[in-house]
Amino acid sequence: MKLATAILALVPMHAAALDLEFPGLATPLAEQRAPVDSVFLPDAPYSDGPISGVAAEGAITVQSWKVGSGNITTLQILSPLRDQLDAAGYEVVFECEAEFCGGFDFRFKLDVLAEPDMHVNLGDYRYLLAQKPGDGVPDYASLIVSRSANSGFVQLTRVGVSSDVKVTTSTKAPPARTVAAGPVGDLLELNGHATLDDLVFKTGSSALGDADFDSLKNLAEYLSSRPDRTVVLVGHTDSEGGLGANMALSKRRATSVMEQLIARHGVDAKQVSADGVGFLSPIASNLTPDGRAQNRRVEVILTSTQ
Repeated sequence: MKLATAILALVPMHAAALDLEFPGLATPLAEQRAPVDSVFLPDAPYSDGPISGVAAEGAITVQSWKVGSGNITTLQILSPLRDQLDAAGYEVVFECEAEFCGGFDFRFKLDVLAEPDMHVNLGDYRYLLAQKPGDGVPDYASLIVSRSANSGFVQLTRVGVSSDVKVTTSTKAPPARTVAAGPVGDLLELNGHATLDDLVFKTGSSALGDADFDSLKNLAEYLSSRPDRTVVLVGHTDSEGGLGANMALSKRRATSVMEQLIARHGVDAKQVSADGVGFLSPIASNLTPDGRAQNRRVEVILTSTQ
């Protein structure tokens, strides 16, 4: 969204305030308002070609919050907010989760506040578009929910109304997401994702070599025992070099892991795919050699929904 200079006051109120209760401590990060502007709101996942969506016009309010800690999943954040929008008279038009949204391509069609006002983890984000039916001024609300290792993040965009959003903190926060150092399959069932942290990549390289890796054995055993499960391998790089080259390198790393799972461990090719996000989702600082080594990684994300 190409908001002009943010207008934080003197915006007429055309609707009652929207009350939202967040599942954990919610800290305001940013707020932008424009009395008249437009924004593109996707209403379908990305495939090949243009993304379907709504070119919504009207008063626009964009707000973001840091929520709880990294122990709260994106679904635990989004679910109660979705219910509250429903109670306020909104109807969900479209909802998706990272890989099913279209991953990188979908994310970069979204109008997202810049860091540090909003953080989007390309392997772990959710999007929702809702509309309040009725005549007169269109009333859209879109949510982007993601998280870092330490916090959850929420961006709310409202179009067609210019009312305040009143936020409170729930006293019934969801149980913390448990992170265990168990086999890869256990982590996938528990958290929906896992880092294959015994893989080693040098800067600029996608080669795994001939070593045996316990994480790949664990993942292969899990997929063999659960033929109904599908996963996507997501490659990551450190920040040395340009984005384009690192996007390609990260996908080659994920593809290298996928090929070894299929050729050496007998994983069904239908159960696994590969993609890469370059240096866009670091887990450590790229200012140190150790941090860069941690960022050169491949994660596995469970894509099954049942």
